[in-house]
Amino acid sequence: MAQAILLRDVDTLGERGDVIDVSPGYLRNFLVPRKLAQPATPAAIAESQRRREAAERAVAEAAAKAEETATLLRKTVLTISHQAGDDGRLFGSVTSQEIVDAIRQARGVRLDKRRVQLEHPIRTTGTHMVTVEVADGVTTDIKTIVTPQALPVTLRSALERPSDVGDGSGIS
Repeated sequence: MAQAILLRDVDTLGERGDVIDVSPGYLRNFLVPRKLAQPATPAAIAESQRRREAAERAVAEAAAKAEETATLLRKTVLTISHQAGDDGRLFGSVTSQEIVDAIRQARGVRLDKRRVQLEHPIRTTGTHMVTVEVADGVTTDIKTIVTPQALPVTLRSALERPSDVGDGSGIS
């Protein structure tokens, strides 16, 4: 039997980096030409082990950074101004993109809007808890305060002016 190191995941043999025993013909005629494996020499085994350790370190560092970011975001309170009526209902809703933009502005953390998990659209002013997935398997809740935004002067004056149409009776 010949030993080989898998360069890619192979369903019937194992995962990338595994040292396996296969027949010499299978290695020479099938695995090597398709770049699925390479012969297992002592140098190749050492290189494979170094690659595997480096990949594990990278995964551990990414997980630590994700936890650090999640801890930072847990302490964050976002304030988002949105146009709202007198009863506290918003004209429209607060979107995932607005939340991501507020996070980027407050903490400098770049997230994808698909990572924001809103059960229901935010359509009222007040305090809301928003769940954000920082990385795979790492989520955090962010306190989000939605405040009413002042209406533009032209719109406010149009709303305050009495209507020129009359009382609707059709009689002038």
